[in-house]
Order: sequence, then structure tokens, then C-alpha cells
Amino acid sequence: MIRTTLATISALLLLALPAQAADDVIAAPTLRASVTVTSDVVRVGDLIDNAGSAALIPVYRSPDLGTTGALPVAQVLSVLRAKQVIGVMTGDVREVQVTRLARTLANKDLENAVASALERRFGLGDAANITVTFDRGVADMRLDASNTGALQPVATRYDARSGRFDIAFEINNDNNPAPTKLRFTGTAIETVEVAVLTRDIDRADLLKSSDVTLERRPKAEVTGEAASRDRTIGMQLRRPMRAGTPIRVADIVKPDFVQRDQNVTIIYQVPGLYLTTRGKAIESGAEGDTVSVLNLQSKRTLTGVVTGRGQITVQGASQSPPMAPAVEQTSSLKRDEVPAPAAAAAALAQSLIQAPASPAQIAQAQIPQARISQAPAKSE
Repeated sequence: MIRTTLATISALLLLALPAQAADDVIAAPTLRASVTVTSDVVRVGDLIDNAGSAALIPVYRSPDLGTTGALPVAQVLSVLRAKQVIGVMTGDVREVQVTRLARTLANKDLENAVASALERRFGLGDAANITVTFDRGVADMRLDASNTGALQPVATRYDARSGRFDIAFEINNDNNPAPTKLRFTGTAIETVEVAVLTRDIDRADLLKSSDVTLERRPKAEVTGEAASRDRTIGMQLRRPMRAGTPIRVADIVKPDFVQRDQNVTIIYQVPGLYLTTRGKAIESGAEGDTVSVLNLQSKRTLTGVVTGRGQITVQGASQSPPMAPAVEQTSSLKRDEVPAPAAAAAALAQSLIQAPASPAQIAQAQIPQARISQAPAKSE
């Protein structure tokens, strides 16, 4: 009878409470299926909603930085009851996933931070050309998520001879007035991108795409300007070089189109005249080089420009006598007078071969003949 009366009175009191107060009384603690924490402990308020005054009670150690752990519901409820937290609603939750947030500093980020701290100092160049290697193989680093500041170098030491560095960094921490301190040691060497041979190459070989690869090498290994891969393809080496050797700009030359003592074709070219004859190169040369060549027919030594493989062109325009003014068709010529263009062509051919030309050779050379016309006699 008394229990029934107390239950009736309690029900009447609940009906008489304001709506907001009724919600506060009715709200029950509810278990969360997924939990995210930033500190090193998991508290009651992290695990359940409506924890009330028990929210700050620690119950678990947090997972490792940047990792997720799973807790069976039965185990969670047992721990909560030990902390005097009862009546927790679990719904259909079978386990609770607990994730600890972290700030991850990738190995590449740490390398960039060290390179930036050394950039244009101690005789080094740009940070992009500094290769950093840490002692003890530093991998990706995870920090508490409260470390939101940038890596600020506060102490830097570097030995230019050995390439050894010792750098201390600080990171501002949102939860702590004292910054987080990090220290790294290792080696830092300035490097350059350079074309490197993939096989042994002889002096006469033309460099192909498969013969060259691009690598980063210590700058001290490449004295002078490093050659790019694109610049080396199609070129020749000044000397034989072995596989793995970095190529400098000074090591490459344009390919020789003419080799010393090679039989070549001599081309003698002036306006209106194109002659070819056999010759022998006295020196090697690339396209565009000026070389000496022996005319095998006249035994004369000429100077010409390499214009192709096995081909030397002798330009005679500057050596030919000045052209006479054009002859008008109405003017008369003496029978023993030779037209100026034909005379110049004949002189050039004679200087090239020093031998009389047969009619067939003259026809093959296609020497233009001047047209001579006599003006008609005037009638009295």
C-alpha cells in the first residue's frame, strides 16, 4: 500500500514539473559507437552522452597516436559500473571504436624542413638541391594533435666538410605554453641533376635515348656545368667514358660528319654553278665546322664547311671576280669576246679541278650559257 502511494506521488510530481526539467530527468546516458579523442586518456564523457558530473572521470588509456582501437560493449559497461555509472543505454552497439587524433609529420616533410633550415647557408644552394639523410632512419613521425605550430629551427649546426648537421626545432602546442622540441642529426649534401651513361660509350658513338638516364649526384662529383639528358642525346663524347659516369657539358660535342682521312664529296657552289668532285678530309669536323680537304683530282688543298655526312661544301662566291653588268640584248659583241658569266664559271671550274673539262663534263655541270643576239642592221 505504501509502495503504491509513493509511486503515485512520484508520477504526479513528474507531471507537475516543467517540460525542460522533465527532459533533464528523463535523459539517460547513451553509449557512443565511435569515439575520437585528442589526449592520452579516454574519459566517461568521451564514451557516453549525458554523462553529467561523471564526464571527466578517466576510464581507459588512449590508443597510440593516429591509431584506432575497439572496446567490447560488455567490457565498457563493466568499467563504467566500477566508476558508479549505471543505467547506460547501449542500443544495438556491439563495440566502441576509439580513435586518437594525431599530427603526422611525413619523412619527406622533415627532410624539407632540414633543407630549408640549411638553404643558402654554409656554402649550400637552394633547398630543392639539398639531399637529406637522417641518422637511425627517421620514418614518419606522429605528434599529439595539439601541436599545431610550424617547425621552427632554433639551433643549426653544419660541417661543410663531412656534410653532418645537427638541427633543433620547436613546435607550438595549443595545450601547453612550452613548445614541443624536436632534434635531428644526419647528413645533408648539395646535389645536381645530371645525365649519366647507362653503358660504356666510345668516342665515335652517337648518344641515344637508351644510353643516358637522369640522376641526382653530389655537386662535388660534377665539376663544371652538368649536362641535361635532352642536351646529350644525338651528341658525341670527346673521349670514351664508362657506364655510370656523369656527363658534363664540356664532355660532349656535336657529332663528326666528317672523319680525318675519310673519302668525301667536295661540292663547289656559286650562283649559277654546282660542281662535285672526290676529296679526302684532312681533319675531322661536325656540321658547320670549317675543315681542310684535299682535292684528289687536282691535289690541291681547299677549305670548306661540313654540310652533311661525308660532304664538304666550298663556297666560291667571295672568291669569284665581280660580275659584269648585264648585257642588253640589242648590244653587239665581238666574236672573240667571252660573256662575263660564262667566263667566271669557267674560271671557277678551272680553279677547282685544274684540268680541262670535256664537253660531257661541262654539260653535267650545267653551266648556264649566255644568250648572244646581234642587233639587226639598220636599212639605209
